[in-house]
Amino acid sequence: MFKTQSEVLAYYKEQINQCTQQIGLLKKQINRHSVARLIAMGIEILFFVLLLSSKNNTVIVFWSITLLFPVIGFILIVKKQNKLISQEEYERHLKWVFENEINVLTAQGNGYGNGQDYNNEHHPYSSDLDIFGPGSLYQLINRCATQKGKDELARNLDTEKNKREIIERQEAIAEMNGVIKKTFEFRAKLKEHDGNKIKLIKQKLNHSLQEQLQFTKNIYLRFYLNIIPFLSFGILLIAIVFGGKFWSLLSLIAILNASLIFGFMKKINQVYFGFSGSSGLISNYADVINWTEEKEWQSPYLARYLSRKNKLSVQIKDLSKIIQAFDARLNMVMVIILNYFFLWDIKCCIDLQKWCDKASDNVVEGLESISHCEEIIAFATLHFNHPEWKTPQIEDDFIFKAKAVGHPLIAPEKCIKNDYEFETHPTTDIITGSNMAGKSTFLRTIGINMVLAYAGANVCAGQMQISIFKILTYMRIKDNLNENTSTFKAELNRLKMILANVIEHGNALVLIDEMLRGTNSKDKFSGSKVFIEKMITLKTPTLFATHDLQLSELEDQYPQSVRNYHFDIQISHDEMEFDYLIKKGPCKTFNAAVLLKQIGLDLS
Repeated sequence: MFKTQSEVLAYYKEQINQCTQQIGLLKKQINRHSVARLIAMGIEILFFVLLLSSKNNTVIVFWSITLLFPVIGFILIVKKQNKLISQEEYERHLKWVFENEINVLTAQGNGYGNGQDYNNEHHPYSSDLDIFGPGSLYQLINRCATQKGKDELARNLDTEKNKREIIERQEAIAEMNGVIKKTFEFRAKLKEHDGNKIKLIKQKLNHSLQEQLQFTKNIYLRFYLNIIPFLSFGILLIAIVFGGKFWSLLSLIAILNASLIFGFMKKINQVYFGFSGSSGLISNYADVINWTEEKEWQSPYLARYLSRKNKLSVQIKDLSKIIQAFDARLNMVMVIILNYFFLWDIKCCIDLQKWCDKASDNVVEGLESISHCEEIIAFATLHFNHPEWKTPQIEDDFIFKAKAVGHPLIAPEKCIKNDYEFETHPTTDIITGSNMAGKSTFLRTIGINMVLAYAGANVCAGQMQISIFKILTYMRIKDNLNENTSTFKAELNRLKMILANVIEHGNALVLIDEMLRGTNSKDKFSGSKVFIEKMITLKTPTLFATHDLQLSELEDQYPQSVRNYHFDIQISHDEMEFDYLIKKGPCKTFNAAVLLKQIGLDLS
């Protein structure tokens, strides 16, 4: 594995070049097969002209039989060309996967989506810590194509887990990272995933399909279907040799078969609805499930979702083949020939009914298992892309200790890392400092790395030991005209939520950024002081960022329960320099006067 992100980027660029070369080779082969198709068609036309110009019965039979060879050749060429087209499409998807990784690493967006729909301002922390939406943690991690995979990823970023669950996920992510290069192929197969189509197929398999296929159990229909290919082909050969009434007999069989098809057309359409054009999609599902079945997963989490006795991939592949055959009805000329002489649609329905009888009841479950796999792949990819990040150590006893911890959403070249740890008992850490010095970012750095740790992921730190906390935040408070809520009322609602959770959960951790902004300075100080004292009484660890230096004086009153930290600036010739490093003690240098002077307001 690679040791630096620059090595990871170089690997992706190399893979893109290989895909580009492979796509070029496949294009040439596809073009050659297109020429071969034209040649086969030309030979067929030539043989047909020779047949029409023949007068001798023996010669007529010869050319009639010879006509089959260009047709067979044409079919084989088309089959091979379709395979090459599928391979080219796969290489294009694989190339897109690698290009997308470069885009994510260079902050150019993520083609898998940012999870905006999961954002919830009332959640204990997700909105404040940028878990969902543009520029979010979800956007950094997401590699899920299926809707259930996206839902699983969101759930693991915004719900609590116990120590056993976290460690299981750590093991699963580490194991998946060990086969990371295979996961790129997995994702390429799911690139054109159609969530609505798969949802419809799942519903059909679970509920309506068996009932819709009842008509295929007619023993007379099945008997006739078994003999009709031999009957049609035999009469065709006889008609070619002897002509006359045998052509009329063949026409009669075609009329009878057409009547049967039209008689069952409504039921056939009900069966076919939902499956149309999905053979490639289901085949890709079979391929990715086959990969998960072939590997013997060691981690309990992956073994639980991916290990099974039955080879579901084979059953799903069989379903794909049946649907591919059924899709012949999409070609008007082909469907007339196949139905009038072989009852093709009815044959496909019977094949589907036989598949339903022998297929495992867990096929739908197998389709859904992909979502758990790709959600773990998303975190494994994060691990692969950031080799310098470390796996946090989950502890039972109260602890938070981090070395070189940084914000995962800040570019590595701009990310300033800090060392920080809790006392051996809960304290309120009051963080003062100038505007733009880094207070808010530091709070979010601690919170978002905790979210990563509890999801089982590696964290943006050189080392981390952490116990399990219920994260509660108070940062981006704003009014809501639709709910007739002022900023101050919104702040009170947030405080009420935090207090309720602190009282209910003994493992709460509170992150506060500038409390009570919607009221006057006197009430703001009094309210902040009372809140801090409440946290001290409830023995709840709290990080409290503020501009109010008076609050730092609480350390004198509560020396065992309050600690002071700050972010400072250096001012030289009215220019500010930030180092974004956390330091002990209250802040002594502020920059509001400098900033006001820059816009024309000189406090002096």
